[in-house]
Amino acid sequence: MSVSSPSSSSPSSFTKYLKVPFWAQILAGLVLGVLLGWLARSQDISWLVTTLEKAGDTFIGLLKLAVAPLVFFAILVSITNLRKVNNAARLASRTLLWFMITSLIAVAIGLVIGLVTNPGSGTGLTPADGAKPEHTGSWIDFLTGIVPTDVITPFTELNVLQIVFMAAVAGIAALQLGEKAQPILNLSESILELLQKALWWVIRLAPLGTVGLIGKAIATYGWDLIGKYATFTADIYVGCAIVMFVVYPTLLATVAKASPLQFFKGAWPAIQLAFVSRSSVGTMPLTQKVTERLGVPKEYASFAVPFGATTKMDGCAAIYPAIAAIFVAQIFDIQLGVGDYLLIAFVSVVGSAATAGLTGATVMLTLTLSTLGLPMEGVGLLLAIDPILDMMRTATNVAGQVVAPLIVSAREGILDRDKFNSVASAPVDAEERQAVPVAA
Repeated sequence: MSVSSPSSSSPSSFTKYLKVPFWAQILAGLVLGVLLGWLARSQDISWLVTTLEKAGDTFIGLLKLAVAPLVFFAILVSITNLRKVNNAARLASRTLLWFMITSLIAVAIGLVIGLVTNPGSGTGLTPADGAKPEHTGSWIDFLTGIVPTDVITPFTELNVLQIVFMAAVAGIAALQLGEKAQPILNLSESILELLQKALWWVIRLAPLGTVGLIGKAIATYGWDLIGKYATFTADIYVGCAIVMFVVYPTLLATVAKASPLQFFKGAWPAIQLAFVSRSSVGTMPLTQKVTERLGVPKEYASFAVPFGATTKMDGCAAIYPAIAAIFVAQIFDIQLGVGDYLLIAFVSVVGSAATAGLTGATVMLTLTLSTLGLPMEGVGLLLAIDPILDMMRTATNVAGQVVAPLIVSAREGILDRDKFNSVASAPVDAEERQAVPVAA
């Protein structure tokens, strides 16, 4: 039953807005953010800078609000969902294997780019420009920090690695209990669906968040800062672009026998949201949606995507620390040898979980620098430019979090090729059409 009104013959402005493709809304937000940021900086409009900052911070705050419970219930449910999948142990091990393979490729590309371009040379920066971070990462901190001392602090301090540990323990225990744990699992699945629905509402605000985040970056840093770090910034973007647009498509075409164009058609909404939000975990509901729409079975995707969102970081944990280590070594005039480059590769593959899917990769960088014995002041050199770099890094992370399950599904013969080949529309568009009635 529908209710008519004099204006019902023409769609409302809100409905027209919802019909605009999500990628176009994000692109419009990027353009508007750059223009407003440039205007605020060039004309020294303080209220506009504050407005852009509040808009961006509010969007990120809304995403972070759901991170702790989302990670816990997503990991718990994903582990218990493996009981519904044939050869669960094989799928889990293959997923981890492809995470490691792509991380090795990504770190190798980062090292080559860094060695060829010498990003620390000619910047005008000196060791005096750096400052030690308040908190640094080490292998001892990493290993001992996995196990929480209580069940409350990881949620209040947003220690994602400890949340993952508790969720994994709870999930394995639930599998061991069997039917006795079913009421808890039903409740967990309901809570997870509730959190994902709430995050969908936040995701719809991404175009506005884009305006604030990009505008704030331009208004705060301007183009001068980017110019000083031009080579380093270009290295990160080029390295991530090579991984995203060359390595991943090549693996899809050769290993998975799947069309790279279809992959980008289906995965692009998640990639662009990751670019804006700078949060793999915040993007996780959309990442899982696009992964399922690309033909990966839901039971497997519900394990692989949350697992990847907290451990699969080709941008933050492979390309970035490799180039950053070379950058810092050159600023401080320290020579790196073959053994150091092998250590960088080792840290990238094993230490990825240290980034834990949150915005920024400072923990991973400090872990890499401490392993190599490089000065921690190098972190201070890169903090100013970090938000601009983090956008491309996170987009690469999320792209890899979709690619790995696709490859594993294809090789295991469980990929729905018909769904993959027919994917055409962004999942957010589908959600919108279900949620918003359009007058005939």
